[in-house]
Amino acid sequence: MTSNSVCKVLLDILADAGGRQIFGVTGDALNPLLEAMRGDGRFEWIGVRHEENAAYAAYAQAHLTGGIGICAGTVGPGALHLINGLYNARREGAGVVAITGQVAHRERGTGYHQEVNLEKVFEDVCGYQAVINSPDQMPRLAQIAVQRALINREVVRIELPIDVSEQQVPSLHQLHPILKTPSTLIPPESEIDRAAEIINAGRKVALFAGVGCREAKNKVLALSQRLNAPITHSLKGKDIFDYDDPNVVGMTGLIGNPGGYHAVRDCDVLVMLGTDFPYEWFLPEKAKIIQIDRNVEHLGRRAPIASGLLGDVGATLDLLLPKLAAKDDRSFADHQVKLCTKWLAQQDRDSSLERDTEPLHPQLFARQVSDQAADDAIFAMDIGECTVWVARHTRMKGGRRMVGSFNHSSLGSGLPSALGAAALDPQREVWAFCGDGGFGMSMQDFVTAVRYEWPIKVLVFNNQTLGFVKMEMEVAGYPLNPAATDLVNPDFAEYARVCGGDGVRVEHAADIPEAVARAKASRKPFIIEAMVTPGELVMPPHIDTKMAWGFGMSKLKEGILLAKGEHAQWDNWVKELKANL
Repeated sequence: MTSNSVCKVLLDILADAGGRQIFGVTGDALNPLLEAMRGDGRFEWIGVRHEENAAYAAYAQAHLTGGIGICAGTVGPGALHLINGLYNARREGAGVVAITGQVAHRERGTGYHQEVNLEKVFEDVCGYQAVINSPDQMPRLAQIAVQRALINREVVRIELPIDVSEQQVPSLHQLHPILKTPSTLIPPESEIDRAAEIINAGRKVALFAGVGCREAKNKVLALSQRLNAPITHSLKGKDIFDYDDPNVVGMTGLIGNPGGYHAVRDCDVLVMLGTDFPYEWFLPEKAKIIQIDRNVEHLGRRAPIASGLLGDVGATLDLLLPKLAAKDDRSFADHQVKLCTKWLAQQDRDSSLERDTEPLHPQLFARQVSDQAADDAIFAMDIGECTVWVARHTRMKGGRRMVGSFNHSSLGSGLPSALGAAALDPQREVWAFCGDGGFGMSMQDFVTAVRYEWPIKVLVFNNQTLGFVKMEMEVAGYPLNPAATDLVNPDFAEYARVCGGDGVRVEHAADIPEAVARAKASRKPFIIEAMVTPGELVMPPHIDTKMAWGFGMSKLKEGILLAKGEHAQWDNWVKELKANL
Protein backbone atom coordinates (compact mmCIF):
# COMPACT_ATOMS: atom_id res chain seq x y z
CA MET A 1 0.00 0.00 0.00
CA THR A 2 1.60 3.25 -1.13
CA SER A 3 2.12 6.33 0.99
CA ASN A 4 -0.86 8.12 -0.56
CA SER A 5 -3.54 5.54 0.21
CA VAL A 6 -6.69 6.74 1.97
CA CYS A 7 -5.76 4.87 5.15
CA LYS A 8 -2.12 5.98 5.12
CA VAL A 9 -3.14 9.62 4.79
CA LEU A 10 -5.59 9.17 7.65
CA LEU A 11 -2.78 7.79 9.80
CA ASP A 12 -0.63 10.81 8.92
CA ILE A 13 -3.38 13.14 10.11
CA LEU A 14 -3.98 11.20 13.33
CA ALA A 15 -0.25 11.09 14.08
CA ASP A 16 0.02 14.84 13.58
CA ALA A 17 -2.70 15.27 16.23
CA GLY A 18 -0.80 13.09 18.71
CA GLY A 19 -2.58 9.78 18.15
CA ARG A 20 -0.52 6.68 18.88
CA GLN A 21 -2.89 3.85 19.83
CA ILE A 22 -6.12 2.62 18.26
CA PHE A 23 -8.50 0.43 20.28
CA GLY A 24 -10.91 -1.73 18.36
CA VAL A 25 -12.14 -4.97 16.85
CA THR A 26 -11.19 -5.37 13.22
CA GLY A 27 -13.30 -6.64 10.35
CA ASP A 28 -13.46 -6.54 6.56
CA ALA A 29 -13.91 -2.78 6.16
CA LEU A 30 -11.09 -2.03 8.63
CA ASN A 31 -8.58 -4.46 7.17
CA PRO A 32 -7.05 -1.83 4.84
CA LEU A 33 -6.46 0.39 7.88
CA LEU A 34 -4.71 -2.46 9.69
CA GLU A 35 -2.59 -3.12 6.62
CA ALA A 36 -1.61 0.55 6.43
CA MET A 37 -0.48 0.35 10.06
CA ARG A 38 1.78 -2.63 9.33
CA GLY A 39 5.37 -1.46 9.63
CA ASP A 40 4.29 2.16 10.10
CA GLY A 41 5.98 2.37 13.52
CA ARG A 42 3.86 5.25 14.78
CA PHE A 43 0.73 3.35 15.80
CA GLU A 44 -0.19 0.39 17.94
CA TRP A 45 -3.40 -1.51 17.26
CA ILE A 46 -4.92 -2.72 20.52
CA GLY A 47 -7.41 -5.49 19.86
CA VAL A 48 -10.15 -5.64 22.50
CA ARG A 49 -12.99 -8.12 22.95
CA HIS A 50 -15.84 -5.60 22.70
CA GLU A 51 -16.00 -2.29 20.84
CA GLU A 52 -17.76 -0.51 23.71
CA ASN A 53 -14.68 -1.14 25.81
CA ALA A 54 -12.54 0.27 22.98
CA ALA A 55 -14.53 3.51 23.12
CA TYR A 56 -14.17 3.74 26.91
CA ALA A 57 -10.42 3.17 26.65
CA ALA A 58 -10.14 5.89 24.02
CA TYR A 59 -12.16 8.22 26.24
CA ALA A 60 -9.82 7.56 29.18
CA GLN A 61 -6.78 8.47 27.10
CA ALA A 62 -8.37 11.68 25.85
CA HIS A 63 -9.45 12.63 29.38
CA LEU A 64 -6.07 11.94 30.97
CA THR A 65 -3.88 13.53 28.28
CA GLY A 66 -6.05 16.36 27.02
CA GLY A 67 -5.34 15.03 23.52
CA ILE A 68 -7.32 12.62 21.36
CA GLY A 69 -8.27 9.00 21.91
CA ILE A 70 -8.96 6.70 18.95
CA CYS A 71 -11.27 3.71 18.65
CA ALA A 72 -12.52 1.68 15.71
CA GLY A 73 -15.34 -0.66 14.74
CA THR A 74 -16.11 -2.22 11.43
CA VAL A 75 -19.33 -2.30 9.39
CA GLY A 76 -22.74 -2.31 11.09
CA PRO A 77 -22.63 -4.12 14.45
CA GLY A 78 -18.98 -3.31 15.07
CA ALA A 79 -19.64 0.39 14.69
CA LEU A 80 -22.85 0.27 16.74
CA HIS A 81 -21.05 -1.30 19.70
CA LEU A 82 -18.94 1.86 20.04
CA ILE A 83 -21.87 4.12 20.79
CA ASN A 84 -22.26 3.86 24.57
CA GLY A 85 -18.58 4.51 25.23
CA LEU A 86 -18.69 7.41 22.77
CA TYR A 87 -21.67 8.91 24.59
CA ASN A 88 -19.57 8.80 27.73
CA ALA A 89 -16.79 10.69 25.93
CA ARG A 90 -19.26 13.25 24.67
CA ARG A 91 -20.73 13.85 28.13
CA GLU A 92 -17.24 14.21 29.61
CA GLY A 93 -16.02 16.61 26.92
CA ALA A 94 -13.29 14.27 25.68
CA GLY A 95 -11.90 14.42 22.15
CA VAL A 96 -12.40 10.94 20.68
CA VAL A 97 -12.03 9.91 17.04
CA ALA A 98 -14.15 6.90 16.08
CA ILE A 99 -13.16 5.16 12.84
CA THR A 100 -15.87 2.98 11.33
CA GLY A 101 -16.16 0.91 8.21
CA GLN A 102 -19.07 0.92 5.77
CA VAL A 103 -20.34 -1.31 2.98
CA ALA A 104 -19.42 -0.49 -0.62
CA HIS A 105 -21.33 2.33 -2.28
CA ARG A 106 -22.96 0.10 -4.86
CA GLU A 107 -24.57 -1.90 -2.06
CA ARG A 108 -25.94 1.09 -0.14
CA GLY A 109 -29.72 1.15 0.11
CA THR A 110 -30.16 -2.51 -0.82
CA GLY A 111 -30.41 -3.93 2.69
CA TYR A 112 -26.98 -5.47 2.17
CA HIS A 113 -25.40 -7.73 4.79
CA GLN A 114 -24.64 -5.65 7.93
CA GLU A 115 -25.66 -2.42 6.20
CA VAL A 116 -26.57 0.33 8.69
CA ASN A 117 -27.15 4.03 8.07
CA LEU A 118 -24.39 5.09 10.44
CA GLU A 119 -24.81 8.79 9.72
CA LYS A 120 -28.28 8.70 11.29
CA VAL A 121 -27.25 6.49 14.16
CA PHE A 122 -24.24 8.62 15.14
CA GLU A 123 -25.91 11.98 14.50
CA ASP A 124 -26.57 12.74 18.17
CA VAL A 125 -23.33 11.54 19.70
CA CYS A 126 -20.92 13.05 17.17
CA GLY A 127 -20.06 16.71 16.81
CA TYR A 128 -18.89 15.99 13.27
CA GLN A 129 -18.92 13.04 10.85
CA ALA A 130 -16.45 12.73 7.99
CA VAL A 131 -17.98 10.32 5.48
CA ILE A 132 -15.26 9.57 2.93
CA ASN A 133 -17.17 8.91 -0.27
CA SER A 134 -14.18 9.46 -2.56
CA PRO A 135 -10.40 9.40 -2.01
CA ASP A 136 -9.97 13.10 -2.75
CA GLN A 137 -12.15 13.92 0.29
CA MET A 138 -9.82 12.23 2.76
CA PRO A 139 -7.35 15.00 3.66
CA ARG A 140 -9.87 17.78 4.08
CA LEU A 141 -12.71 15.94 5.85
CA ALA A 142 -10.45 13.91 8.14
CA GLN A 143 -8.54 17.03 9.17
CA ILE A 144 -11.77 18.83 10.01
CA ALA A 145 -12.86 15.89 12.15
CA VAL A 146 -9.57 15.42 13.98
CA GLN A 147 -9.16 19.15 14.50
CA ARG A 148 -12.59 19.38 16.14
CA ALA A 149 -11.84 16.40 18.39
CA LEU A 150 -8.56 17.91 19.53
CA ILE A 151 -9.55 21.55 20.05
CA ASN A 152 -13.33 21.46 20.60
CA ARG A 153 -13.12 18.24 22.69
CA GLU A 154 -15.82 16.59 20.59
CA VAL A 155 -16.59 13.04 19.54
CA VAL A 156 -16.13 12.71 15.78
CA ARG A 157 -16.51 9.82 13.37
CA ILE A 158 -14.58 9.01 10.20
CA GLU A 159 -16.36 6.55 7.90
CA LEU A 160 -14.31 4.39 5.52
CA PRO A 161 -16.41 2.50 2.94
CA ILE A 162 -14.69 -0.70 1.86
CA ASP A 163 -14.56 0.39 -1.80
CA VAL A 164 -12.79 3.65 -0.92
CA SER A 165 -10.33 2.76 1.82
CA GLU A 166 -7.85 0.98 -0.48
CA GLN A 167 -7.76 3.71 -3.11
CA GLN A 168 -5.09 6.36 -3.61
CA VAL A 169 -5.53 10.01 -2.63
CA PRO A 170 -4.98 11.93 -5.87
CA SER A 171 -3.59 15.08 -4.24
CA LEU A 172 -2.19 16.06 -0.85
CA HIS A 173 -2.68 19.74 -1.53
CA GLN A 174 -5.26 20.03 1.27
CA LEU A 175 -2.95 18.61 3.96
CA HIS A 176 -1.85 21.14 6.57
CA PRO A 177 -0.52 21.00 10.16
CA ILE A 178 -3.14 20.36 12.84
CA LEU A 179 -3.68 23.17 15.35
CA LYS A 180 -2.69 21.67 18.70
CA THR A 181 -3.14 24.47 21.23
CA PRO A 182 -6.54 26.07 21.88
CA SER A 183 -6.85 29.83 22.22
CA THR A 184 -7.27 31.44 25.62
CA LEU A 185 -10.77 32.80 26.16
CA ILE A 186 -11.44 35.79 28.42
CA PRO A 187 -14.64 37.71 29.20
CA PRO A 188 -15.11 41.43 28.52
CA GLU A 189 -13.90 43.82 31.22
CA SER A 190 -17.43 45.06 31.90
CA GLU A 191 -18.46 41.57 33.04
CA ILE A 192 -15.30 41.23 35.14
CA ASP A 193 -16.18 44.50 36.87
CA ARG A 194 -19.75 43.37 37.52
CA ALA A 195 -18.59 40.07 39.03
CA ALA A 196 -16.04 41.87 41.22
CA GLU A 197 -18.73 44.23 42.49
CA ILE A 198 -20.96 41.31 43.51
CA ILE A 199 -18.12 39.44 45.22
CA ASN A 200 -16.89 42.50 47.08
CA ALA A 201 -20.39 43.07 48.45
CA GLY A 202 -20.72 39.49 49.70
CA ARG A 203 -20.25 38.52 53.33
CA LYS A 204 -20.19 34.73 52.95
CA VAL A 205 -18.51 33.88 49.65
CA ALA A 206 -18.03 30.24 48.62
CA LEU A 207 -16.22 28.70 45.66
CA PHE A 208 -17.53 25.68 43.76
CA ALA A 209 -14.77 24.25 41.57
CA GLY A 210 -14.95 21.67 38.81
CA VAL A 211 -12.78 20.00 36.20
CA GLY A 212 -12.36 23.31 34.38
CA CYS A 213 -9.95 24.32 37.15
CA ARG A 214 -7.34 21.69 36.22
CA GLU A 215 -4.86 24.21 34.85
CA ALA A 216 -5.81 26.90 37.36
CA LYS A 217 -5.58 25.22 40.77
CA ASN A 218 -3.13 27.70 42.28
CA LYS A 219 -5.21 30.64 41.10
CA VAL A 220 -8.34 29.16 42.67
CA LEU A 221 -6.45 28.66 45.92
CA ALA A 222 -5.26 32.28 45.74
CA LEU A 223 -8.86 33.43 45.21
CA SER A 224 -9.93 31.39 48.22
CA GLN A 225 -7.21 32.94 50.38
CA ARG A 226 -8.09 36.47 49.25
CA LEU A 227 -11.78 35.98 50.09
CA ASN A 228 -11.44 33.54 53.00
CA ALA A 229 -13.86 31.41 51.00
CA PRO A 230 -14.35 27.66 51.43
CA ILE A 231 -13.75 25.54 48.31
CA THR A 232 -16.30 22.88 47.46
CA HIS A 233 -15.54 20.75 44.42
CA SER A 234 -17.41 18.44 42.09
CA LEU A 235 -16.59 14.75 41.78
CA LYS A 236 -14.61 15.52 38.60
CA GLY A 237 -12.65 18.09 40.59
CA LYS A 238 -11.57 15.58 43.23
CA ASP A 239 -8.23 14.87 41.58
CA ILE A 240 -7.50 18.61 41.45
CA PHE A 241 -8.31 19.67 45.03
CA ASP A 242 -7.50 17.60 48.11
CA TYR A 243 -8.41 18.07 51.77
CA ASP A 244 -4.80 19.02 52.45
CA ASP A 245 -5.27 22.18 50.37
CA PRO A 246 -6.26 25.28 52.37
CA ASN A 247 -10.02 25.89 52.71
CA VAL A 248 -10.97 22.77 50.72
CA VAL A 249 -14.09 21.22 52.25
CA GLY A 250 -14.79 18.47 49.71
CA MET A 251 -17.92 17.67 47.77
CA THR A 252 -21.61 18.41 47.91
CA GLY A 253 -24.38 16.36 46.32
CA LEU A 254 -25.68 12.94 47.31
CA ILE A 255 -22.15 11.61 47.91
CA GLY A 256 -20.78 14.81 49.42
CA ASN A 257 -20.22 15.87 53.02
CA PRO A 258 -21.76 18.46 55.37
CA GLY A 259 -18.90 20.95 54.90
CA GLY A 260 -19.28 20.99 51.13
CA TYR A 261 -23.07 20.96 51.30
CA HIS A 262 -23.37 23.90 53.70
CA ALA A 263 -20.62 25.92 52.03
CA VAL A 264 -22.70 25.98 48.84
CA ARG A 265 -26.16 26.18 50.38
CA ASP A 266 -25.47 28.76 53.10
CA CYS A 267 -23.34 31.31 51.21
CA ASP A 268 -24.63 34.65 49.95
CA VAL A 269 -22.32 34.64 46.90
CA LEU A 270 -21.35 31.45 45.08
CA VAL A 271 -18.57 31.50 42.49
CA MET A 272 -18.84 28.48 40.19
CA LEU A 273 -15.52 27.75 38.51
CA GLY A 274 -15.42 25.40 35.53
CA THR A 275 -18.24 23.16 36.72
CA ASP A 276 -21.51 22.08 35.14
CA PHE A 277 -22.73 20.41 38.34
CA PRO A 278 -26.16 19.05 37.31
CA TYR A 279 -28.02 18.65 40.62
CA GLU A 280 -29.74 22.00 40.97
CA TRP A 281 -31.41 21.13 44.28
CA PHE A 282 -27.96 21.24 45.91
CA LEU A 283 -27.32 24.77 44.62
CA PRO A 284 -28.40 27.83 46.65
CA GLU A 285 -31.80 29.39 46.06
CA LYS A 286 -31.13 32.90 47.36
CA ALA A 287 -27.40 33.47 46.88
CA LYS A 288 -26.04 35.46 43.97
CA ILE A 289 -24.22 33.11 41.61
CA ILE A 290 -21.23 34.01 39.46
CA GLN A 291 -20.24 31.37 36.94
CA ILE A 292 -16.98 31.15 35.02
CA ASP A 293 -16.85 28.65 32.15
CA ARG A 294 -15.43 28.51 28.63
CA ASN A 295 -18.58 26.74 27.37
CA VAL A 296 -21.44 29.21 26.91
CA GLU A 297 -23.99 26.38 27.17
CA HIS A 298 -22.99 25.84 30.80
CA LEU A 299 -23.66 29.41 31.90
CA GLY A 300 -26.87 29.59 33.89
CA ARG A 301 -28.35 26.27 32.82
CA ARG A 302 -28.37 24.76 36.33
CA ALA A 303 -29.35 27.85 38.33
CA PRO A 304 -30.04 31.54 37.61
CA ILE A 305 -26.80 33.52 37.62
CA ALA A 306 -26.12 37.12 38.53
CA SER A 307 -23.03 37.21 36.31
CA GLY A 308 -21.78 34.84 33.64
CA LEU A 309 -18.12 35.04 32.64
CA LEU A 310 -17.39 33.25 29.37
CA GLY A 311 -13.72 32.35 29.61
CA ASP A 312 -11.01 30.02 30.83
CA VAL A 313 -10.90 29.85 34.62
CA GLY A 314 -7.21 30.73 34.94
CA ALA A 315 -7.20 33.62 32.48
CA THR A 316 -10.42 35.01 33.94
CA LEU A 317 -9.08 34.89 37.49
CA ASP A 318 -5.98 36.74 36.36
CA LEU A 319 -8.26 39.64 35.46
CA LEU A 320 -10.67 39.25 38.38
CA LEU A 321 -8.30 38.87 41.33
CA PRO A 322 -6.78 42.40 41.21
CA LYS A 323 -10.29 43.87 41.45
CA LEU A 324 -11.23 41.97 44.62
CA ALA A 325 -10.84 43.38 48.11
CA ALA A 326 -9.41 41.04 50.73
CA LYS A 327 -11.91 39.74 53.29
CA ASP A 328 -10.68 39.35 56.87
CA ASP A 329 -13.60 37.41 58.36
CA ARG A 330 -12.82 33.67 58.41
CA SER A 331 -15.86 32.57 60.40
CA PHE A 332 -17.82 31.19 57.43
CA ALA A 333 -14.87 29.23 56.02
CA ASP A 334 -13.78 28.01 59.44
CA HIS A 335 -17.25 26.66 60.17
CA GLN A 336 -17.31 24.62 56.94
CA VAL A 337 -13.78 23.35 57.56
CA LYS A 338 -14.87 22.27 61.04
CA LEU A 339 -17.85 20.38 59.61
CA CYS A 340 -15.63 18.74 57.02
CA THR A 341 -12.96 17.78 59.58
CA LYS A 342 -15.57 16.18 61.81
CA TRP A 343 -16.97 14.25 58.84
CA LEU A 344 -13.50 13.08 57.76
CA ALA A 345 -12.88 11.72 61.26
CA GLN A 346 -16.10 9.72 60.94
CA GLN A 347 -14.98 8.39 57.55
CA ASP A 348 -11.72 7.26 59.14
CA ARG A 349 -13.70 5.37 61.76
CA ASP A 350 -15.97 3.87 59.10
CA SER A 351 -12.96 2.58 57.14
CA SER A 352 -10.98 1.27 60.09
CA LEU A 353 -9.83 -2.35 59.95
CA GLU A 354 -11.29 -2.72 63.44
CA ARG A 355 -14.73 -2.78 61.80
CA ASP A 356 -14.29 -6.46 61.02
CA THR A 357 -17.95 -7.47 60.79
CA GLU A 358 -18.47 -9.99 57.98
CA PRO A 359 -19.41 -9.68 55.19
CA LEU A 360 -16.98 -6.78 55.24
CA HIS A 361 -17.66 -3.08 54.95
CA PRO A 362 -16.62 -1.87 51.46
CA GLN A 363 -15.04 1.30 52.89
CA LEU A 364 -12.17 -0.75 54.32
CA PHE A 365 -10.94 -1.75 50.88
CA ALA A 366 -11.10 1.74 49.37
CA ARG A 367 -9.17 3.15 52.33
CA GLN A 368 -6.41 0.54 52.07
CA VAL A 369 -5.97 1.15 48.35
CA SER A 370 -5.79 4.88 49.03
CA ASP A 371 -3.18 4.35 51.75
CA GLN A 372 -0.96 2.06 49.66
CA ALA A 373 -1.36 3.26 46.06
CA ALA A 374 1.43 5.22 44.38
CA ASP A 375 1.36 9.00 44.59
CA ASP A 376 0.82 9.18 40.83
CA ALA A 377 -1.66 6.29 40.58
CA ILE A 378 -4.66 6.48 38.29
CA PHE A 379 -8.03 5.45 39.73
CA ALA A 380 -10.60 4.29 37.17
CA MET A 381 -14.07 4.26 38.70
CA ASP A 382 -17.11 2.31 37.67
CA ILE A 383 -20.59 3.54 38.54
CA GLY A 384 -22.63 2.56 41.57
CA GLU A 385 -21.75 2.19 45.22
CA CYS A 386 -18.06 1.89 44.30
CA THR A 387 -18.19 5.54 43.18
CA VAL A 388 -19.17 6.48 46.72
CA TRP A 389 -16.30 4.58 48.31
CA VAL A 390 -13.77 6.19 45.97
CA ALA A 391 -15.25 9.66 46.50
CA ARG A 392 -15.26 9.36 50.29
CA HIS A 393 -12.35 7.13 51.18
CA THR A 394 -9.55 7.83 48.70
CA ARG A 395 -7.23 10.82 48.67
CA MET A 396 -5.90 12.44 45.51
CA LYS A 397 -2.54 13.53 46.89
CA GLY A 398 0.42 14.18 44.64
CA GLY A 399 -0.16 13.44 40.96
CA ARG A 400 -3.02 10.99 41.28
CA ARG A 401 -5.67 11.11 38.60
CA MET A 402 -9.22 9.86 38.36
CA VAL A 403 -11.25 8.75 35.33
CA GLY A 404 -14.80 7.47 35.03
CA SER A 405 -18.30 7.85 33.66
CA PHE A 406 -19.09 10.90 35.78
CA ASN A 407 -21.89 12.43 33.68
CA HIS A 408 -23.08 9.53 31.54
CA SER A 409 -23.00 7.22 34.59
CA SER A 410 -22.85 3.99 32.65
CA LEU A 411 -22.18 0.64 34.26
CA GLY A 412 -19.18 -1.22 32.93
CA SER A 413 -16.90 1.79 32.41
CA GLY A 414 -14.33 1.08 35.13
CA LEU A 415 -12.30 -1.77 33.64
CA PRO A 416 -11.99 -0.42 30.06
CA SER A 417 -11.12 3.05 31.37
CA ALA A 418 -8.30 1.39 33.29
CA LEU A 419 -7.15 -0.31 30.09
CA GLY A 420 -6.90 3.02 28.30
CA ALA A 421 -4.92 4.48 31.19
CA ALA A 422 -2.57 1.50 31.38
CA ALA A 423 -1.89 1.59 27.65
CA LEU A 424 -0.58 5.15 27.97
CA ASP A 425 2.11 4.08 30.42
CA PRO A 426 2.24 0.42 31.52
CA GLN A 427 4.69 1.37 34.29
CA ARG A 428 2.21 3.71 35.97
CA GLU A 429 0.03 2.19 38.68
CA VAL A 430 -3.61 1.87 37.60
CA TRP A 431 -6.48 0.78 39.85
CA ALA A 432 -10.00 -0.04 38.66
CA PHE A 433 -12.75 0.23 41.27
CA CYS A 434 -15.67 -1.90 40.10
CA GLY A 435 -18.90 -3.19 41.50
CA ASP A 436 -19.78 -6.77 40.66
CA GLY A 437 -22.55 -5.53 38.35
CA GLY A 438 -20.30 -3.16 36.42
CA PHE A 439 -17.39 -5.59 36.21
CA GLY A 440 -19.72 -8.28 34.88
CA MET A 441 -20.53 -6.06 31.90
CA SER A 442 -16.93 -5.63 30.74
CA MET A 443 -14.95 -8.45 32.35
CA GLN A 444 -14.23 -10.12 29.00
CA ASP A 445 -11.54 -7.51 28.41
CA PHE A 446 -9.56 -8.48 31.49
CA VAL A 447 -7.85 -10.83 29.03
CA THR A 448 -6.81 -7.75 27.04
CA ALA A 449 -4.78 -6.59 30.03
CA VAL A 450 -3.24 -10.07 30.16
CA ARG A 451 -2.47 -10.04 26.44
CA TYR A 452 -0.65 -6.72 26.54
CA GLU A 453 0.93 -7.34 29.97
CA TRP A 454 -0.64 -4.32 31.64
CA PRO A 455 -0.46 -4.93 35.41
CA ILE A 456 -3.76 -3.21 36.24
CA LYS A 457 -5.22 -3.82 39.69
CA VAL A 458 -8.97 -4.42 39.77
CA LEU A 459 -10.89 -4.13 43.02
CA VAL A 460 -14.27 -5.84 42.61
CA PHE A 461 -16.80 -5.13 45.37
CA ASN A 462 -18.74 -8.40 45.42
CA ASN A 463 -22.01 -7.96 47.31
CA GLN A 464 -24.11 -10.07 44.92
CA THR A 465 -26.45 -7.19 44.17
CA LEU A 466 -26.90 -4.02 42.15
CA GLY A 467 -26.43 -2.08 45.36
CA PHE A 468 -26.93 1.48 44.19
CA VAL A 469 -30.08 0.52 42.27
CA LYS A 470 -31.37 -1.15 45.42
CA MET A 471 -30.85 2.06 47.38
CA GLU A 472 -32.51 4.13 44.66
CA MET A 473 -35.54 1.88 44.94
CA GLU A 474 -35.67 2.29 48.70
CA VAL A 475 -35.32 6.07 48.68
CA ALA A 476 -38.08 6.26 46.07
CA GLY A 477 -40.36 4.22 48.33
CA TYR A 478 -40.22 0.91 46.51
CA PRO A 479 -39.64 -2.36 48.36
CA LEU A 480 -36.69 -4.62 47.66
CA ASN A 481 -37.02 -6.45 44.33
CA PRO A 482 -34.45 -9.26 44.50
CA ALA A 483 -35.43 -10.65 41.10
CA ALA A 484 -34.20 -7.40 39.57
CA THR A 485 -31.23 -6.51 41.78
CA ASP A 486 -29.70 -9.78 42.99
CA LEU A 487 -26.69 -11.17 41.13
CA VAL A 488 -25.15 -14.62 40.76
CA ASN A 489 -21.40 -14.14 40.44
CA PRO A 490 -18.49 -16.40 39.57
CA ASP A 491 -15.34 -16.57 41.66
CA PHE A 492 -13.70 -13.41 40.31
CA ALA A 493 -10.28 -14.21 41.79
CA GLU A 494 -10.28 -17.60 40.10
CA TYR A 495 -11.45 -15.94 36.89
CA ALA A 496 -8.36 -13.73 37.00
CA ARG A 497 -6.10 -16.77 37.23
CA VAL A 498 -7.94 -18.61 34.45
CA CYS A 499 -7.41 -15.59 32.19
CA GLY A 500 -3.67 -15.61 32.92
CA GLY A 501 -3.63 -12.94 35.58
CA ASP A 502 -3.70 -13.32 39.34
CA GLY A 503 -6.19 -12.64 42.08
CA VAL A 504 -7.28 -13.14 45.65
CA ARG A 505 -10.63 -13.36 47.39
CA VAL A 506 -10.76 -11.42 50.67
CA GLU A 507 -13.31 -12.22 53.36
CA HIS A 508 -11.53 -11.07 56.54
CA ALA A 509 -10.53 -7.51 57.46
CA ALA A 510 -7.07 -8.55 58.61
CA ASP A 511 -6.28 -9.85 55.11
CA ILE A 512 -7.04 -6.60 53.27
CA PRO A 513 -3.65 -4.84 53.62
CA GLU A 514 -1.76 -7.90 52.37
CA ALA A 515 -4.14 -8.32 49.43
CA VAL A 516 -3.63 -4.70 48.39
CA ALA A 517 0.13 -5.09 48.74
CA ARG A 518 0.06 -8.25 46.58
CA ALA A 519 -1.93 -6.48 43.88
CA LYS A 520 0.39 -3.48 43.99
CA ALA A 521 3.49 -5.67 43.60
CA SER A 522 2.03 -7.96 40.92
CA ARG A 523 3.40 -7.71 37.38
CA LYS A 524 0.27 -9.45 36.12
CA PRO A 525 -3.25 -8.02 35.94
CA PHE A 526 -4.68 -8.65 39.40
CA ILE A 527 -8.20 -8.89 40.82
CA ILE A 528 -9.01 -8.35 44.49
CA GLU A 529 -12.42 -9.88 45.05
CA ALA A 530 -13.77 -7.98 48.04
CA MET A 531 -16.58 -9.93 49.71
CA VAL A 532 -18.64 -7.06 51.11
CA THR A 533 -22.05 -6.60 52.65
CA PRO A 534 -25.01 -5.59 50.49
CA GLY A 535 -26.55 -3.89 53.53
CA GLU A 536 -24.26 -0.84 53.64
CA LEU A 537 -26.31 2.36 53.37
CA VAL A 538 -24.98 5.47 51.65
CA MET A 539 -26.05 8.49 53.68
CA PRO A 540 -26.12 11.88 51.91
CA PRO A 541 -24.83 15.01 53.69
CA HIS A 542 -28.40 16.22 54.15
CA ILE A 543 -31.52 14.05 54.39
CA ASP A 544 -34.68 15.84 53.35
CA THR A 545 -38.27 14.90 54.15
CA LYS A 546 -38.84 13.28 50.76
CA MET A 547 -35.87 10.94 51.18
CA ALA A 548 -36.89 9.97 54.71
CA TRP A 549 -40.49 9.40 53.66
CA GLY A 550 -39.47 7.28 50.68
CA PHE A 551 -37.13 5.10 52.74
CA GLY A 552 -39.76 4.68 55.43
CA MET A 553 -42.39 3.70 52.89
CA SER A 554 -40.06 1.14 51.32
CA LYS A 555 -39.56 -0.51 54.72
CA LEU A 556 -43.31 -0.53 55.35
CA LYS A 557 -43.94 -2.18 51.99
CA GLU A 558 -41.16 -4.68 52.63
CA GLY A 559 -42.85 -5.56 55.93
CA ILE A 560 -46.11 -6.21 54.14
CA LEU A 561 -44.37 -8.46 51.61
CA LEU A 562 -42.61 -10.28 54.45
CA ALA A 563 -45.96 -10.93 56.10
CA LYS A 564 -47.12 -12.44 52.82
CA GLY A 565 -44.22 -14.89 52.89
CA GLU A 566 -41.51 -13.11 50.87
CA HIS A 567 -38.61 -14.10 53.14
CA ALA A 568 -35.99 -12.22 51.08
CA GLN A 569 -37.28 -9.05 52.72
CA TRP A 570 -36.28 -10.34 56.17
CA ASP A 571 -32.82 -11.28 54.90
CA ASN A 572 -32.41 -7.75 53.57
CA TRP A 573 -33.41 -6.20 56.91
CA VAL A 574 -30.89 -8.38 58.75
CA LYS A 575 -28.08 -7.41 56.37
CA GLU A 576 -28.86 -3.70 56.64
CA LEU A 577 -29.08 -3.78 60.43
CA LYS A 578 -25.88 -5.78 60.73
CA ALA A 579 -23.99 -3.42 58.42
CA ASN A 580 -25.17 -0.14 59.93
CA LEU A 581 -25.49 -0.72 63.67
